[in-house]
Amino acid sequence: MLTGRVNAPEIKTAHGWLNTDRELTLKDLRGKIVLLDFWTFGCINCQHIVPDLKRLEDEYHDVLVVIGVHSAKFDAEKQNETIKQAILKFGIEHPVVNDADYKLWDQYGIKAWPTIVLIDPHGRVVGQHAGEGVYDRVQPYIQRLKDEFKDELNYEPINFHVEHSGNSILYFPSKLISDPDGNIYLSDSGHNRILKLNQQGQILETIGNGRQGFSDGNYSNATFYEPHGLALLGDTLYVADAKNNAIRKVDLQHKMVTTIAGNGELDYYFMEERAQEPVNPNSPWDLLIYGQSMFIASAGNHQILRMDLETEKVYRFAGSGREALADGCWLESAFNQPSGLAINKNVLYVADAEASAIRTVNIDTGMVLTPLGQGLFDFGDVDGHVDDALLQHCVGVEIIDSDVYIADTYNGKIKVLDLSRNRVRTLTSGLHEPNDLILLNGKLWVTSTNSHQLFKVDMTTGEKEEITVSSKQLSGNSKQ
Repeated sequence: MLTGRVNAPEIKTAHGWLNTDRELTLKDLRGKIVLLDFWTFGCINCQHIVPDLKRLEDEYHDVLVVIGVHSAKFDAEKQNETIKQAILKFGIEHPVVNDADYKLWDQYGIKAWPTIVLIDPHGRVVGQHAGEGVYDRVQPYIQRLKDEFKDELNYEPINFHVEHSGNSILYFPSKLISDPDGNIYLSDSGHNRILKLNQQGQILETIGNGRQGFSDGNYSNATFYEPHGLALLGDTLYVADAKNNAIRKVDLQHKMVTTIAGNGELDYYFMEERAQEPVNPNSPWDLLIYGQSMFIASAGNHQILRMDLETEKVYRFAGSGREALADGCWLESAFNQPSGLAINKNVLYVADAEASAIRTVNIDTGMVLTPLGQGLFDFGDVDGHVDDALLQHCVGVEIIDSDVYIADTYNGKIKVLDLSRNRVRTLTSGLHEPNDLILLNGKLWVTSTNSHQLFKVDMTTGEKEEITVSSKQLSGNSKQ
């Protein structure tokens, strides 16, 4: 952490405050230790430090005020409503400033997401730290400030008007798959559970009790923490339990959940480190089974991993661990928060979210290529030839008749990459951060994550039909 004591720039924004009923000034915060968290909500590293911030808030609840400064990377992240949804999704309980024009970012000299800035009770900057590992790095400085200013601190906690979720049956639904009988398994990620649905939206089974946690057991006792990717093999359902950094195994016959990879901690490995040794997943976001292997989109460490289903050991497969758009063999290649997987013959397709790109991995050779995408900061909403087309933080991908269907998440669209013509077109729009899509009975099933909805989409017209999820059988659905 850099050190120094200079007056902190005022926390002013033209774009509004969220998660609070009033704006705050540094004068209002005199007598408090202030921690500014510069973040952007799609960044997995920013998500990784949320538990550290929560731990600091709990430990120093009487003297510490955390303020999120949301300096968006993507255009879609600049809107107050999308930031509000991220606040709800991640359970953030402190005020957030919308720094859409990067004014505060520039005034505080920030260079990377996430970066935290510590301000003393006199309104002076103590220093800043970029990257993860926030608690261990910052806690000693906060304790030192608490001791140094013990006679000047304001020990009265400041209460904020915190946003709370609604009571919808689905809450940030994410990944989904279907079984041979046409039933759907859906990660109801905001409720920390997996739902089994029929095609009318009736809930047939609930896996997990809905509490945030990391415990095995039967369906009523097991807990998850923001589950996402799903894979099905016979009577076994595999779950990418993203925020637990784990792969969970569901015995559908005996209705039991166990953990087969990961210990809850973030695991990192770069370049040739642990190249032939078992590793733990890092924020696993999607799963795909091919033969006796299960591939894992390990978003938090920008890699594709492979689990041997016989031994249930996880190994590195593609990606050096650095965040970049780089093709080549597995150690030469680099990904950018890979978040969705699909397969066509022996070629794995990857939704590489932070690069707004579609990547391919040849399973036999390990060669990584980029059929669509230009760079980490090249994004937009442009159809046409792949040389010109742009996506915005795509998270889901599916192969249908050799075409690549894409959940173009931040554009709120489903797009289609026609590989024979090297062109991209929009199939449907008006979704709210679609996360995943599958083909079932001639329809495209899509999760609209931020509107907490599930849709069927006509493959020809793009017309959307909402599937109303309920514990009771419904008589019909609604058209949009």
